[in-house]
Amino acid sequence: MTDSAVEAAQADSAQQEKEQEQDELSRLEEEGEIAADYLEGLLDIADLDGDIDMDVEGDRAAVSIVGSGLDQLIGSSGEVLEALQELTRLAVARETGERTRLMLDVGGHRAARRAELERLGVETAKKVKQTGQAVKLAPMSPFERKMVHDAVAAAGLRSESEGEEPNRRVVILPV
Repeated sequence: MTDSAVEAAQADSAQQEKEQEQDELSRLEEEGEIAADYLEGLLDIADLDGDIDMDVEGDRAAVSIVGSGLDQLIGSSGEVLEALQELTRLAVARETGERTRLMLDVGGHRAARRAELERLGVETAKKVKQTGQAVKLAPMSPFERKMVHDAVAAAGLRSESEGEEPNRRVVILPV
């Protein structure tokens, strides 16, 4: 192959990659729009006021309902939010025919919970480093476990999940 042929092949490859990224972004934006329409309908039925924000975070659509008085959409420990997210994912999947990893937040609950879980992961990792003893945390949702696993890994330790849903928990292990 000549240098110009190699350059042309690389340019074609780069163009195809760019088009694939645009297609993926468009698909995630469409998921967000479908989710927003579904959630607007639910808010209307429940007679709740809230604004819906859509974004793409990494490789998933992210939809947030913001406003005051939305605690009933979260529940005492986020169980209503988890159920609402699952219903929204099902609505999106029904429209698109594909599984979605859409993330739903209400009133900043997930963002606050993420910060709390990151602190828990770091503090528990310090304790495990000091004592050399594994620590089992309380049962958590998959989202919550992922946040803790990431924080523990960043602190230089290893963690794993054990148990069956809904009692699956993170175990932080010494080096």
